[in-house]
Amino acid sequence: MPRHLTRRLLGVAAGATLAAGLLTAAAPTALAAPTHHRPHPSADVSFAGTVALSNCSGSLVRVPSATDDDKALVLTNGHCLESGMPGPGEVIVDQPSHRTFSLLSADGQDSVGSLTATTVEYSTMTDTDVTLYQVSQTYGEIQQQYGIAALALSTEHPTAGTDIAVVSGYWQQTYSCAIDGFVPELHEADWVWRDSVRYTEPCHVIGGTSGSPVVDTASGQVVAINNTTNEDGEQCTLNNPCEVAADGTVTVHQGIGYAEETYGLATCIQGSTIDLTAPCPLPKP
Repeated sequence: MPRHLTRRLLGVAAGATLAAGLLTAAAPTALAAPTHHRPHPSADVSFAGTVALSNCSGSLVRVPSATDDDKALVLTNGHCLESGMPGPGEVIVDQPSHRTFSLLSADGQDSVGSLTATTVEYSTMTDTDVTLYQVSQTYGEIQQQYGIAALALSTEHPTAGTDIAVVSGYWQQTYSCAIDGFVPELHEADWVWRDSVRYTEPCHVIGGTSGSPVVDTASGQVVAINNTTNEDGEQCTLNNPCEVAADGTVTVHQGIGYAEETYGLATCIQGSTIDLTAPCPLPKP
């Protein structure tokens, strides 16, 4: 996770900044975004379905069981939660929220409208790094009013070598690379994430990209959520995640970014609500 201003927990999170998902303890108010020049959006990747938060990126997502009459869901990182980063082992469900999200146009140049959360359906930084909001509008209402469809959450485990795009609504920037492989355990400070996605080098994500959907460019489906990068080459410290193999071997890849898979999350959503009973693999409260 990134440092203050330069500490970018890939999101400029309330209570922390995870640059690309990097964790950094901070004041209980939202931190300012990193002072990078705003990059131009990619001309060949659509931003439709992505959102910008006050300090992170996110996306409007949908599972196969959802109908147009279901309340819509917005996905971002656990460390982007407005009340502060969940501690190790902490799981938050059904928490009231009034957070707003800017829904982006397909070219990423404008906000076509605003979505307002009613609840935090689920949030944790244990095993994964995710916050799922339910908003006041239905999928059908959003499609009718703004002409924007939700991104589909893949229900399949991603595959190494797959071409991906990390689409940041916060920066209106797209990073293109591939899935380099998977990490049994990714450790950062006191947090542990399991079966994480490792990017190939081209995806040099920065602060504010936390929560960006990781899209399989062939299927157009969301396969993971962007969350961290090793900034300084340190081992298992804040903003410097390390890989821990099944045999306990520790490896550090400075400058390499990571994401958390979302296929398990997809199995836990019925319509637009979280169901933590089996076969849902998510941590329980």
